[in-house]
Amino acid sequence: MLSNDIFIFLKTLMDHNNREWFKEHISIFRTAESNVKLFYSQLYNQLNHVDSIDNYKVFRIYRDVRFSKNKTPYKTHFSGSFHRTKPELRGGYYLHLAPNNESFIATGFWNPNKEDLFRLRKEFETDAEALRAIIAEPRFKDVWGPLEGDELRSAPRGFDKLDQNIDLIRKKQFIFSKKYTDKEVLSERFTLEVIDSFKAIRPYFDYMSSVLTTNLNGESIL
Repeated sequence: MLSNDIFIFLKTLMDHNNREWFKEHISIFRTAESNVKLFYSQLYNQLNHVDSIDNYKVFRIYRDVRFSKNKTPYKTHFSGSFHRTKPELRGGYYLHLAPNNESFIATGFWNPNKEDLFRLRKEFETDAEALRAIIAEPRFKDVWGPLEGDELRSAPRGFDKLDQNIDLIRKKQFIFSKKYTDKEVLSERFTLEVIDSFKAIRPYFDYMSSVLTTNLNGESIL
């Protein structure tokens, strides 16, 4: 289980986001960080019972402020990602831990490279019925809700803005997310809840992986 000390530390950091305070409380941070890393490690092991995860990463708390107007040096959340085994399996999982009921999980395709994005768009141009059926399935919608992600204002170059699937073709990201309260995150059932939610995304991942590992004729490109 995750400790409430994690959220206590992060809440206090919000009010004292400077290097002097952080240095004075580094031992408290290390304790919280250890709890978080252990949780991500256990989640990685659990995910590998239901999927094939080649690696995971817990992100550093230090912010890169070089190109940001916000010059506070530390993130006020913990986060980490889990990567499915490529090239056969595509997509990934993300867990974001933040106080004040701002925690969430996310899954899907954050920033597909230009080749993958073009392949997906061509697939949707040809036929998007399979994807629409998957994301409209009641159990899937109950767990994940609607498809999210940044998108273009109009059609990408080479595509018809009047295409019946232009809502999908315009997308640059293909993401689903789910929020949690602090109470839910700290409960004994949180790990199981996260695993069950990630399991529910599999039909979507299976479809997207099949598209990204074949050409438009359905022939494998691996």
